[in-house]
Amino acid sequence: MLDYYRFDEMLTEEQTLVRQAARSFTRDHVLPGIREHFAQGTFPVDLIREMGARGFLGASLEGYGCAGLDGVAYGLINQELEAGDSGIRSFASVQSSLVMYPIRRFGSEDQRQRWLPLMAQGRAVGCFGLTEHDHGSNPAGLATKAVKTSAGYVLNGAKMWITNGSLADVAVVWAKLDGQIRGFLVERGTPGFSVNDIKGKWSLRASVTSELVFENCSVPATSLLPGSDGLKSPLSCLNEARYGIAWGAIGAALACYDEALAYAKARVQFSRPIAGYQIIQERLVWMASEITKAQLLMHRLGQLKDEGRATPPRVSMAKRNNVAMALDCARITREILGASGITDEYICGRHMANLESVKTYEGTHDMHTLIIGRELTGLSAFE
Repeated sequence: MLDYYRFDEMLTEEQTLVRQAARSFTRDHVLPGIREHFAQGTFPVDLIREMGARGFLGASLEGYGCAGLDGVAYGLINQELEAGDSGIRSFASVQSSLVMYPIRRFGSEDQRQRWLPLMAQGRAVGCFGLTEHDHGSNPAGLATKAVKTSAGYVLNGAKMWITNGSLADVAVVWAKLDGQIRGFLVERGTPGFSVNDIKGKWSLRASVTSELVFENCSVPATSLLPGSDGLKSPLSCLNEARYGIAWGAIGAALACYDEALAYAKARVQFSRPIAGYQIIQERLVWMASEITKAQLLMHRLGQLKDEGRATPPRVSMAKRNNVAMALDCARITREILGASGITDEYICGRHMANLESVKTYEGTHDMHTLIIGRELTGLSAFE
């Protein structure tokens, strides 16, 4: 893959080994079947325990069977998984950053002991219920309610666009309890809890996306994440997920660049490879330059993360920049491939479709613009 500024030389031995393990996994286990899964709209569930066996799930967490990797090593796993497909990276990202992370940070010791080792091994799956039908970019307005009872809590409401929804053994659900946003663990099969998969997607087809519905759903008192405290709790989880997404987008961009370069060197028009024409070279140079900048951006952000200085606006800048860049790389690759680019024999169309979702979830491109703008100016453009 492209390494124009010798990015690999900046990696530690452990980071290099982790990346190679994730790259080999994607080559040997993801790519052979992903075209068919995307076509059929199915998720390759057989990969879950394979990812767990390799330490890819909850990789940045300490203890409880987790690998405890540094920020760059964790990011490289996301990069390599998304080079295969955004749906595979999305599964790992949700499991790690949106389920295991809040249990580790906000959960009780009993909750950690019960769920984290199983999730790290891929023997249990989780999902994250924050987004609602009418509350996407404004999670503070969520309508799902929790009411305290003598036996625990009763939840009412619904969540939308939930990755891993029907795969999940447990959902991390955010609801308002006495007006305060708190987190709850709701297990599969709990009375009053139902899941409906969203059909007809043309993006993230190799990923499970669901609606979660809570109708007088009774959960025990032990389901509350005791350390959760207001909107800042789920937002901290989103910050973790956005960091992984920013790395993942580079993987999609690298995969598209490799395809564009190989095709341009092999495709002959007017008696010469099209890679020899100025307009094609300009497009390849743009992709190589933007991917290289993104690699350096993420290496520095990974260092800041390990130092506790990867602030939400810094993560927003990386997510905003890298996903938009990757989507442009996929589109340019499609143009270079011409008519061939619209067939599933090539990967650029699949990445292009997936990245339309990645640009939207975990904060839209425009919302990240306003987050960064508020940081730079000291003035909030949010209502």
